[in-house]
Amino acid sequence: MARDAVWAVITGMYEAYTRGDRAGIDRRLHPEATIFDSAEPAIITSREQLEKVRDARPDEGRVSLSAHGEIVDVWGETALARYLLRVEPERGEPETVRTTSVLRLVEGEWLIVHVHENPL
Repeated sequence: MARDAVWAVITGMYEAYTRGDRAGIDRRLHPEATIFDSAEPAIITSREQLEKVRDARPDEGRVSLSAHGEIVDVWGETALARYLLRVEPERGEPETVRTTSVLRLVEGEWLIVHVHENPL
């Protein structure tokens, strides 16, 4: 089912993040994906910008991420996922981030083309 495949891409991206696996994250992102990161005021429009944001993040130790409360709709080759993301750093305060992700089916594979994060 397409909905399950879309949700697997989303949760797989966060599992890769908790492992520190940037390549695992990037495999799920379209090369031209745009991102409104919860900690970055400007929209990220390239991998180069994404790398700069990643490299500038403070060391919070191990971070646990849990996506839940998902609403996923699929229309042909486009999908929209809305969900809450619980972020629990080893050091620092936990937070919940309201997130919307847009995905496209590209050559049989769901890829994230846009992410919009909004801390609650």
